[in-house]
Amino acid sequence: MKGQRRESMEERRSERQRIERAERAERRDVLRARPCGCGGSSSLSSSADDYKDVISSLPDCLLIHILSFLPTRASVATSILSTRWRSLWKLVPVLDLDQRKLFRQSDTDYSGPTTTKSNFSFLDAVSNIWTLRNAIPLSKLRIDWTSNCDSFLVETWVQHTLLSGGLQELHLYISTGPNPPLEMPPTLFFSSTLVSLILTGVIHLNPPASASASTFPSLRILVLEHVRCAKHNSISTLLAACPVLQDLTLAVSTTNFYGLDESAGKVNVIVLVPTLKTLYIQWPADDCWLYKLQINTPALKWFRFGGGLGEDVVLENLPNLVEAVIDLEDADSNTVDYAKRVLDFSRPLFHVQSLNLVIESVEIFCYPYKDGIPMFHNLSSLTFYGELCLPWCAWDIVQLMLCQAPKLQILAFELTLPFIFTLKDQSDYSDFKHCHLNEKFYDPECLSSHLTTCYYKGFSGHGIEMELVRHVLKEAKVLKTMKITVESNLGSRAKHCIHKKLMNFQRSSRTCQIEFDGHLDLYSHA
Repeated sequence: MKGQRRESMEERRSERQRIERAERAERRDVLRARPCGCGGSSSLSSSADDYKDVISSLPDCLLIHILSFLPTRASVATSILSTRWRSLWKLVPVLDLDQRKLFRQSDTDYSGPTTTKSNFSFLDAVSNIWTLRNAIPLSKLRIDWTSNCDSFLVETWVQHTLLSGGLQELHLYISTGPNPPLEMPPTLFFSSTLVSLILTGVIHLNPPASASASTFPSLRILVLEHVRCAKHNSISTLLAACPVLQDLTLAVSTTNFYGLDESAGKVNVIVLVPTLKTLYIQWPADDCWLYKLQINTPALKWFRFGGGLGEDVVLENLPNLVEAVIDLEDADSNTVDYAKRVLDFSRPLFHVQSLNLVIESVEIFCYPYKDGIPMFHNLSSLTFYGELCLPWCAWDIVQLMLCQAPKLQILAFELTLPFIFTLKDQSDYSDFKHCHLNEKFYDPECLSSHLTTCYYKGFSGHGIEMELVRHVLKEAKVLKTMKITVESNLGSRAKHCIHKKLMNFQRSSRTCQIEFDGHLDLYSHA
């Protein structure tokens, strides 16, 4: 009897294993068939239903996490899938209220006043979302309202979210039109949970003067773009309240300080943040006289500056700076005063490892150094970008900089031609006046020992460009790759002409390969 019972148990176990194998095989077939979009038969329809059941059977916490990465419109749309999904979107701790995303173009295109129709639809949708959502605190709130924003309603939504607690990311993109600027609620400036704060547009920034270092104890990312400041020290006061800030973006213009008393002095922008690692500052040259800028950031690794240098600019204590992106605008660049400002500004940048310069800024950047540009002892990557102005170009200064970077490994050009040159006959690109680089500036030791990569994006075949590439190929003895991407408006005839000339250039490196417009040309040294 025991033997028969044992055999019966083994048979049942074998049968169960066979059934499980069959079920696993069926699930695999479903997963393979589903992404292909194949369907139509009753068997595939049944498989699709099984596949849906697999997704729906996931726990709520996982589904909510997935929905948090979707736009709010897509998240709400999942409620029509089934009863299982009806209320899930209400539990998502993320709201992305974008006026352009909540409604398709057809929702707002009609013969009447577009702004009124669009605003009504947006308000109606947002009101329903706030009403239907469960009382789940938000971890991220993003509001993008760029058409006649009702600032009072946005302030109410932000205030409600802050009071609920737990908000980590607040991103506001606001354009109020004829309405008053958005006033940030006072509770914002005492948030202990905010990690990321992005404010862009017509927003009134008025941090309390008594703000201490504990005001934003968790804030690591701060973006202020064209917001309006209530006082001359509003930005500095806010920065002083961010003890762990790591990423700062600041873009300002004259309108940011509309209504301030000009007799009260300059606007103070004091960036004294020991933990800051990335910094981007931009303001136009015409307004640079309005500001007093002081940057003291010992942990800074990446720095980008665009605009003009005012009379009071102090850049100091940047021992860990690795990469700098500089776009200096021409503001009285011929004066001795401005030259001194550029000199003081550029000194801390000569020890960086990576430098990106707008081609039009090269002359301004190097103008004060009449006796020779200082050495870039640590520079391993140098990029020139921007619009190539012809016939003027700063190639002589580019040559000088190459000679002052003995450890340079990567040299890059990302340049575009002005629109007027793109209208010329494409066959005439090779007929531009042939310009020669100054040979005496080229010391073979500058390029022969380290330069391994050179690429030129936006190559037009202009004489000075051809000469530059010829010099690099001739002098760079350890060059591995020369990558050239031609200007998009060039025709096949011009490309063929350029390619033919490049292939005839002498190359000192036995391992050098030229990649021309996506095609690799192997070179065998004779």
